This record gives sequence, structure tokens and C-alpha cells, in this order.
Amino acid sequence: MGQTKTWHHGLVARWWGEFNHGGEDIAWFQSVIESYGEPVLDAGCGTGRLLIPYLRAGLDVDGSDASPDMLSWCGDAAKSEGFSPNLYPQSMHELDLPRTYRTIVNCGAFGLGGGREEDLEGLRRIHRHLEPGGAFAFDYYLPNFDERAWLAWLPEHRPEMPRRWPSTSDRREAADGSVLELRSRRVAFDPLGQSYTAELRVDHLDGDELVAREEYSLTAQIYFQPELLLMLKVAGFNDVRVTAGFENRAPRPWEDGYLTFIALRG
Repeated sequence: MGQTKTWHHGLVARWWGEFNHGGEDIAWFQSVIESYGEPVLDAGCGTGRLLIPYLRAGLDVDGSDASPDMLSWCGDAAKSEGFSPNLYPQSMHELDLPRTYRTIVNCGAFGLGGGREEDLEGLRRIHRHLEPGGAFAFDYYLPNFDERAWLAWLPEHRPEMPRRWPSTSDRREAADGSVLELRSRRVAFDPLGQSYTAELRVDHLDGDELVAREEYSLTAQIYFQPELLLMLKVAGFNDVRVTAGFENRAPRPWEDGYLTFIALRG
């Protein structure tokens, strides 16, 4: 089984730590926790975008992530507010933790950095770390709601890869007054294997001087709802609820491309 390879290191981890805060998904995942209970594991917690607010709310929450750099940012942010959560540098398919949980959440991270074998093993490990009656909640964006990306599946629209780095960037000022510039591009797409590879480049600038440049790649698996449901079943989950994003209703085929899943361990 392969290793999870992500781009969440170095300057990319700093980008997430400095700028990635808030979001309506925080409240939705917390509502799941309130329904199914604690303790909680934030699997793929990154720099703590969800985990830190849950600590503030007094929840018993641990975190895990494939990137030690992301966990370092998370630990520093938690420590600055007087918290000391358990943080484990483990990918989902490697989870081997000292306790089980009532609720496990995975926000925006399923299918990133590994292959289908790793993703299925990750679901098995999640199931193993849940208490009976516990819940696993995660979200997923379907691929056919991005018009440009969806056209790439058609032979006559086969994209040239790798794409060029865009001339424009997402430019932001860091806490120390220096500047980080983020660019992204796709470098490979496999419609048969249902995966793509993307790259991130972060430039660290002090005024007009380039201090550092780092580039990382990540391969993501592309899933549709039936395959996700089958994987959950194979992993041991027999009771799965799928909703349209954060709305308490069933997804509509032509309208909803963002899905949330709650899978229960029997």
C-alpha cells in the first residue's frame, strides 16, 4: 500500500495556517458531533480550522493529519489559546490510535494524496476507531458540477497537460508583513483511472525580493456517489445518510454537487 503524498508542507502549510480560517462547514460538523457525541477525532485536521473552534467550545477532540507541518501549525495555534490536544501524524489509512471515538469527522480531505486502495483502507480504519453507534461524517464535491473540469472527460476537449502556471496569483500579506503568493495548475488527468494530479507553487516575498519558492504536487481520486456508498459498505458501514451540503434534505441530481455523508457503525 502506498504512502499519502500531499502538498501540505513548508510554505503551503504556512499558507493554510495563516489564512485558512472560518467557514460554514464548522457549524455543520459540530452539529453532527452534538448529535452523536464525544470524544471526537478530526481526521485530516490540517492546521486546525475545525479543531480549534471545537476546543473553544469545550469539546473533547483529537486531531490527525498526514502532514507534520500542518500539525505543527495546529499545535502552536492551540497552545496560544491554552489548549494541548492530542495530535497524531498519521494518514487515514495508517490510523492506529490509543482510543476510540463517538464521532469522527473528515472535512475537505477525502481522496487526496493516495489511491483507491488507501482510501478504502482509510474507511476501514475509521470504522475500526468508532465506538458502536458512532458516526463518521465527511463531505465531497462531485466532479460533474465544474464545467471546465467536466469537459476534460470528453476526447474532443482533451486538455494539454501540464497546464502552464497562471500569470495571476492569490497574493496575501502574512502576519510578519511579508507576502505569500499562491498559484495552482493541473499537470495530469486520467479519465479512465478517475484521478488527476495538481501542483501548488508558493512564493515568499519580502518587498520585491523573492525569499523562497516551493512547489508540491498532489494526486486526487475522483469519486461519484455510488462508489462512495459501496466503499463505505465494504468498510463495514451499513447505515449511511447522504444530504445536499448542509441542508437537511436528499440531494437533487441536477442541482446538488456538494454532498455530506454520515455513516454509522452498527
